[in-house]
Amino acid sequence: MSPAATVTVPATTANIGPGFDCLGAALSLYNRFQFTALDGTAGTLTIQVTGDEADRVATDSRNLAYQAFSYLYQQLGQPVPAVAITIDLAVPLARGLGSSSTAIVGGLVGANQLAGAPLDQSALTRLAIAMEGHPDNVVPALTGGCQLAVAPESVASEPLTPEQESWVLCPIAWHRDLVPVVAIPDFELSTAAARQVLPQRYSRADAIFNTAHLGLLLRGLETGRGDWLRVALGDRIHQPYRQTLIPGYEVVAAAATAAGAYGLVISGAGPTLLALAPRATSEAVRQAMADSWAQQGQHVRTHRLSLDIAGVRIT
Repeated sequence: MSPAATVTVPATTANIGPGFDCLGAALSLYNRFQFTALDGTAGTLTIQVTGDEADRVATDSRNLAYQAFSYLYQQLGQPVPAVAITIDLAVPLARGLGSSSTAIVGGLVGANQLAGAPLDQSALTRLAIAMEGHPDNVVPALTGGCQLAVAPESVASEPLTPEQESWVLCPIAWHRDLVPVVAIPDFELSTAAARQVLPQRYSRADAIFNTAHLGLLLRGLETGRGDWLRVALGDRIHQPYRQTLIPGYEVVAAAATAAGAYGLVISGAGPTLLALAPRATSEAVRQAMADSWAQQGQHVRTHRLSLDIAGVRIT
């Protein structure tokens, strides 16, 4: 029997209000990647994709999971083996739920398994950050839970390469009564477009505002205190600018809050919106988000999810 590995990777929500480019959490929505070694010429590749939007995923060497698979072998200084990849999609593409991170993590972990697991999680994390360019999606996808990623001061202003010092990764406690509720519209928003609307510089007041709110958010996530979370989800770095790219944002946010959510933020680069709600009102929040967007003519999928605490799974 040919060597094979199945890798299941959770969706992620990044930024989470004031946690821009540093705070992310793994969610209970998954993409699955199966890698099977083939007898044949190095570099031989077959890819099959199932699930929603499967027809939009490349099935040749442009496929991101395969690029990550190849990248790991290149880092090992080994030829890329012939491989068959089967992908089952449940995380929507280009919606702010870390679909690209699932492919990067899936490809790296799958390659590592077929290579005999020469790299530990720390090394895989450095490779994943190097491919993605920032840590807030790939880190929770690998490790699970809610994670704060801090760059060493020497590389804080530059993209990190695998050869550089590791990021400081800090797990953040998430209260068991806190439910992530997502509303996923049927339009896309690319990360590049979402970054283009951001200013090049921020005021000292905005920097202080976000520092204080991120500190409060971390305590709010840990304790589940609604009075803290209602304030803590405020942001002046990315959300005020990206809201203009998401039709209906203010209406959906108001509906979610009225239904009992502590607050609503943009998930990743958007356009998916994430509400944090106590368990008792989470279904009402989900329904309110669905109804408010539908009333504006937008088709939307809504889910009450949970925090995934396991991260990537290998079978």
